Amino acid sequence: MNNKQKSKIIQKILNKTYPQVPIPLNYKNTFTLLISVLLSAQCTDLNVNNVTKKIYPKYNKPKHFVKLGRKKIERLIRKIGIFRVKAKSIFYLSKTLVEKYNSKVPNTYEKLEQLPGVGHKTASVVMSQGFGFPAFPVDTHIHRLAQRWGLTNGKSVVQTEKDLKAVFPKKNWNKLHLQIIWYGREYCKARECFGLACKICRSCCPNRKRKFIAKKA
Repeated sequence: MNNKQKSKIIQKILNKTYPQVPIPLNYKNTFTLLISVLLSAQCTDLNVNNVTKKIYPKYNKPKHFVKLGRKKIERLIRKIGIFRVKAKSIFYLSKTLVEKYNSKVPNTYEKLEQLPGVGHKTASVVMSQGFGFPAFPVDTHIHRLAQRWGLTNGKSVVQTEKDLKAVFPKKNWNKLHLQIIWYGREYCKARECFGLACKICRSCCPNRKRKFIAKKA
């Protein structure tokens, strides 16, 4: 079975399982989406949502976070991992948006990835969910699943993104990456499936007999 054939099986299962797929992070606008994605690094979406639900009703524009300053931002997000590093990024990111972009979040990869604390994965999520641009954000979880399903060699998240884009139709990328996230959380869990138990693993790799250990990104 080649990767194109696997991709059709995967899409069929995911579309049946998640005909409508929710966005995991809560946000009010493109700027707060950017902040939430930045906060989600090494942190669960649930924890991010629990923290931001107390922040966004009052602070939801770049100027708000510039006025707050780093120390106050730290106090607001202290329940999130590496909060000091993230507070620094949020402050300088907000400052850059105010000074350079008239408080608007830019809608190109190049400009997004020049913002403090913003890498390719964060930029991809904003381009996808914030602007509706076809993108395939690949985090460590999607990287793991793509290996389990035999779609990539696990060399790097960059390679995984290229491999996934090559086999899935561009028009489906935005929905598909969310479907994969939810499927990984509910059916193909890191410490449960091991490439043997879930429907996609059984369908794509029917001859697999041993636990599959994915390479880390």
